[in-house]
Amino acid sequence: MSGLFGTSSSAATNTVGDLKQDVAVGNPPEDSISDLAFNPNPADQKDFLAVSSWDKKVRIYEILPNGQAEPRHAYEHSLPVFGVDFFKDGQKVVSCGADKQALVCDLATLETAQVAQHDQPVRCVRYFDNSGTPMVVTGSWDKTVKYWDLRQQQPAATLQCQERVYTMDVRDNLLVIGTADRYINVVNLKEPTKFYKTIQSPLKWQTRVVSCFADSAGFAIGSIEGRCAIQYVEDKDSSSNFSFKCHRDPPQGSVTNVYSVNDISFHPVHGTFSTAGSDGTFHFWDKDAKHRLKGYPNVGGSITATQFNKTGTIFAYAVSYDWSKGYQGNSQQYPNKVMLHPVQADECKPRPSVKKR
Repeated sequence: MSGLFGTSSSAATNTVGDLKQDVAVGNPPEDSISDLAFNPNPADQKDFLAVSSWDKKVRIYEILPNGQAEPRHAYEHSLPVFGVDFFKDGQKVVSCGADKQALVCDLATLETAQVAQHDQPVRCVRYFDNSGTPMVVTGSWDKTVKYWDLRQQQPAATLQCQERVYTMDVRDNLLVIGTADRYINVVNLKEPTKFYKTIQSPLKWQTRVVSCFADSAGFAIGSIEGRCAIQYVEDKDSSSNFSFKCHRDPPQGSVTNVYSVNDISFHPVHGTFSTAGSDGTFHFWDKDAKHRLKGYPNVGGSITATQFNKTGTIFAYAVSYDWSKGYQGNSQQYPNKVMLHPVQADECKPRPSVKKR
């Protein structure tokens, strides 16, 4: 089913999105941005955005009603930060990084405490709720995933993975782990100490990101060669799972430039999703209709991270160097910014299905 989302030139005109209303966040990080997280439970309906970066900091911004963002707090790791997530109540932020640990920052007291430790850098971190108990799950290059109850110093449980953990996501009771060598581990958080299912990624190249559906029935996978796969936890029928091409230039003769899919975010209301990549573009897709909703012009640099706010009215994306061209591809002039895209009514809504009579 590759190429399923291809749009004909006649339809392409109304599928091009507009960046004119996008607003840059002031006082952005000073190095590559690794992750973005919105608070899932906006107090007083206020949106807060947490941004982690290679400059060793996590920054918290408040999104004001006029669309501008104000810096509210920042805290530091001792080495680059790779991942960040909010607690369910929106009152705490958890982050992880190259310092082999995870930190929790209480936004009420602004105090920071270490809550996790690994033998190698911690690549990703997520919050989840275990029967009312706040829990943190961390995935590391030491090939383990660890669960942390914040009331104790030792991990509540450890999962041994096949390879280094590159990406991870949680939604409801679904935990999905992507490792090196293209292993994808699916965990039911009601039975967190075992793999419910393990598959090899249907994509032929290295996994860059996994992201759970809004309804937790499955997940999307993005790879380094401009492909995305849709996978359901329970295989309904052979056509449910499919993959498609994205983030690649039109062929020039026998050469096609392909780009990494760096992040995938699901719309919290409509269940549609975004892909963003090294080519500096993002797109909105409808997996059920197998259709691209909107594609956006190049933003002037690789997009390294994306996130919708809780209501799906703001789409945040980070523009910074993603190391896809190695050390030599970086420069002092490379942009480093977080942009806020106001989501218009029709941009992420699923297309009405055409039913045959």
